[in-house]
Amino acid sequence: MWVRSASQQDLEIVSNMLTETWHDTYDQIYGREKVAELTSQWHSVPALKQRLNKPRSEFIICDDGAEIGAMAYASQIDNETTMLHQLYVRPSTQGQGLGEKLLIEVEACFPDVRKIRLEVEEANDRAMKFYERNGFKKVGTSPDCGVKGSGIPAVIMEKVIW
Repeated sequence: MWVRSASQQDLEIVSNMLTETWHDTYDQIYGREKVAELTSQWHSVPALKQRLNKPRSEFIICDDGAEIGAMAYASQIDNETTMLHQLYVRPSTQGQGLGEKLLIEVEACFPDVRKIRLEVEEANDRAMKFYERNGFKKVGTSPDCGVKGSGIPAVIMEKVIW
């Protein structure tokens, strides 16, 4: 798998991958209905399309030519911080190093920032451990992961990159 910028032609596949990944990860936490509601709002093709050309952002995927195995979306929020809004790996490709590849690429895309910040659902132990293994530290919490009013409790993590 190689890392490349996402294109408009990828959005339907990415949307389906995100839906699959969210159901695999969050159905046991929030229930199938709630996960379906959130993915239809956050991971629809129109929602993803808005991210493609946002200034000071990167929307990247891991692709082997037959399947998109992972995606990440990050944007620079100020002179020293990049926010990693999304990093998801398809369940069938987890454990193959795709998440690490995307993190390395996100760091390279924003060479002038000092740190990368993210929010991770506090009940997602696997993601928490992944980010800790990759140098992220807990710096706070939020009652609303992703968007204000989501009601999803999150841990805020940061990694200082220089």
